[in-house]
Amino acid sequence: MQKPPLDFWQIWNMSFGFLGIQFGWGLQMANMSAIYEYLGAKPDQIPMLWLAAPLTGLIVQPIIGSMSDRTWGPLGRRRPYFLVGAILSSLALLFMPQSSTLWMAAGLLWVLDASINISMEPFRAFVADKLPESQRARGFAMQSVFIGLGAVIANALPWMFTHWFGVAQTGAAVGVIPAAVRYSFYLGALAFLGAVLWTIFTTGEYPPDDLDEFRRLKARRGGVAAGAREILDAVENMPATMRRLAWVQVCTWLGLFCMWLYFIPAVARNVMGATDETSVLYTEGVAWGGLLFAVYSAVAFVAAFGLVAVSRRSSPKVIHTVCLLCGAAGLLSVGLIHNKYLLIASMTGVGIAWASILSMPYAMLAGSLPPERTGVYMGIFNFFIVLPEIAAALGFGWVMNHVLNNDRVLAVVAGGGFLLLAAILMQAVPIGPEPITVRADEGDLETPLTETAQPA
Repeated sequence: MQKPPLDFWQIWNMSFGFLGIQFGWGLQMANMSAIYEYLGAKPDQIPMLWLAAPLTGLIVQPIIGSMSDRTWGPLGRRRPYFLVGAILSSLALLFMPQSSTLWMAAGLLWVLDASINISMEPFRAFVADKLPESQRARGFAMQSVFIGLGAVIANALPWMFTHWFGVAQTGAAVGVIPAAVRYSFYLGALAFLGAVLWTIFTTGEYPPDDLDEFRRLKARRGGVAAGAREILDAVENMPATMRRLAWVQVCTWLGLFCMWLYFIPAVARNVMGATDETSVLYTEGVAWGGLLFAVYSAVAFVAAFGLVAVSRRSSPKVIHTVCLLCGAAGLLSVGLIHNKYLLIASMTGVGIAWASILSMPYAMLAGSLPPERTGVYMGIFNFFIVLPEIAAALGFGWVMNHVLNNDRVLAVVAGGGFLLLAAILMQAVPIGPEPITVRADEGDLETPLTETAQPA
């Protein structure tokens, strides 16, 4: 059916849960490398300890996408996964700052990332479910607004607890996570659950037009083996737009991974001059690095509103190319900066890129996907985020040790080079919708399921 357009506040409500999800991502991105160093990790060990994020995304997202495509119940299709993921993520956020050993923090990161992915993947499909083609770029851009806002607050929380609420800023003892970081994770747990519940209670879903037929086909396609076959078939029949975007995503997320792993420790040691993780300078550097992450998130928050407007007049391809170039310039400039305040300009470029990374690829992708497979394809698209991150987690430690001499700033600069390559590869991505041919075995959904106009 032709989905009815939604007004601003309806799109706002359906996207609000991403505010909470970004608390989970933002807190770990800004603090996990420092937490690992507090607990004794060396620079070349950091990439392997971050393996949880990409590996859980690789496994969880396509499975959850396929499952949510075939789900219908009292909460609808996607919302049950929002809720389960939010509860599990909030529990992991509560326990993370209690970590007393490296293995404990690494293990909790696995739980946290798997749980965040359970909530996040259906949110991408949610936009395609709810919005007509003409509003999808706006819907993904609105998600970017909340991602930016959530990240601003999450990244700045340790600095805010220290400078606004008087939490003592002292050098951390070996094996102890500072109080400001612990309080940030506790607050993040509440924010995650609360924001997701807002979306669940304010936004309904469109049920299948023929619910009995939906359940019959679901039963015929049930089971782990059938789900695996569906994912493999979807990969084999991947749309051309998705294949070209894949290479853009690979380079983009390699660049971001380099930044997330090493930017904050680089600020603490190379810019602030800290010599070890127990010094006051290191604690101050970590807080300042988190504040800089908040800067790029704040820029992304503002830029996302701009993308909502610009998306009506320019193609996502042009928008994304320009934004990637801004991000590349931001990370490359880190290698030339020794004043902590000048890093604000670097993070401004990254923030512009981040707003686009979170919206424009999905807007380009959504129009090329068969409606009955939106969830599974959104999950598969995540492969091109997590596979490069897995490669970096497994191999970048060797690069740090043998090529970059454990220089954290050079790792960040390498990230800028990857973003530049992504902008170049963007030029090969086709523009506009394309015909979709889905090969389906007996018992699969060969005809797209339609949806009624009334949400559940």
